[in-house]
Amino acid sequence: MKLVSHYRDNIDLRKSFIQLAADTFGLDFTNWHEKGYWGERYIPFSYADGSRVVANVSVNELDLIIDGTSRKGLQIGTVMTHPEYRHKGLSACLMNHVLAEYEGMYDYMYLFANDSVLDFYPKFGFERVEEHQFSTRVPSNTGRAGLRKLEIPADLKQIEKMVYGRAPVSRAFATGNSGGITMYHILNVFPDHLYYSEDEDAIVIFTEENGRVQLYDVIGSSRVNITNILPAGEVVFHYTPDYKDLDFRSLPFKREGALFVKNGIGREFPRFVKHPLTSEA
Repeated sequence: MKLVSHYRDNIDLRKSFIQLAADTFGLDFTNWHEKGYWGERYIPFSYADGSRVVANVSVNELDLIIDGTSRKGLQIGTVMTHPEYRHKGLSACLMNHVLAEYEGMYDYMYLFANDSVLDFYPKFGFERVEEHQFSTRVPSNTGRAGLRKLEIPADLKQIEKMVYGRAPVSRAFATGNSGGITMYHILNVFPDHLYYSEDEDAIVIFTEENGRVQLYDVIGSSRVNITNILPAGEVVFHYTPDYKDLDFRSLPFKREGALFVKNGIGREFPRFVKHPLTSEA
């Protein structure tokens, strides 16, 4: 076996990686890659047995916006091993390699772990972090601007342009340079829940049921007046809102698994924040 990385343009290794992700997590990166969203900031570090990828730890190089300041972030994802190659320490070796490769090059390294591996990441200096989710009630005297439903593939070029040219969804806590991850969510998670507000020149990703709105993202090139977009009633935010004209309720967020963070030197991960769902890898 050999350790390989930066192999996006190697057809055999890329196809093997995509197949392993599909078999392990049910993820399909094919369409995402074919449309050009697998950019230079998504880097798999893998063990390959010949041209067969058998274990992997991927790095997403992005920024974290914290209180209006951009910090260097590394999001770890797609940690997986083929069943025939498990219990050989391959994931641990890859994690150690990534930590050595990026030593001193980040403010925060973090990942979202499922329940089966909660004991694995503390071995590498990661600490479990509690997130908080925010909700509010939009006043009944506000009106929602007309929203046009976006369709894929018809509106994909418009969506792509807005995603890669977006402003952070929040100055309190958000991500930057995470367009590739967001485009994966748009293609595979939210293709039926995309709307465009012409008045605000923004894409809104949300679902609505029984008078409750689940708001996943607001994508625009500048600040958006959120009360012009949302209907009256309860709104649950899947990111950290910082709208000054609304009162928020905050509760600990319960997810499957957990968020783990490894702080850079002199850094402390902020409390009472919710990582934007559309930039989770």
